[in-house]
Amino acid sequence: MNMIYGVFNLLFLVLAVAILGMSVYALVHALRVPANAFVAAGKLQKNLWLLILALATLFSAAGALSYFQAFMMVGGSGFLGIGLGIFSIAAVIAATVYIVDVKPAVKGMGGRGNSGPYGPW
Repeated sequence: MNMIYGVFNLLFLVLAVAILGMSVYALVHALRVPANAFVAAGKLQKNLWLLILALATLFSAAGALSYFQAFMMVGGSGFLGIGLGIFSIAAVIAATVYIVDVKPAVKGMGGRGNSGPYGPW
């Protein structure tokens, strides 16, 4: 039974780290997109998205850290439970909405790189 507990605990630890990675990815992308791209795409303002994604990253980092610490103490001797909490669920929802809805809408609006009359060079 300890092996099953260990597998489930490891699975939830990987899930918590994946939520953290997704939140960080969304935050970094939002930082790189110009502010006028959000307005042109008809989405929330950049500052509001940065606030939402920064909170999502903070909550998911706290959740992943606490789950990691619990995993290191318990390991496979007992089942830790889902342990993600409401804030981690809110973080994954916020990051998913940004990645699925906002990121494609602001893609190609501004950004870095040299652009000539016939495309990037």
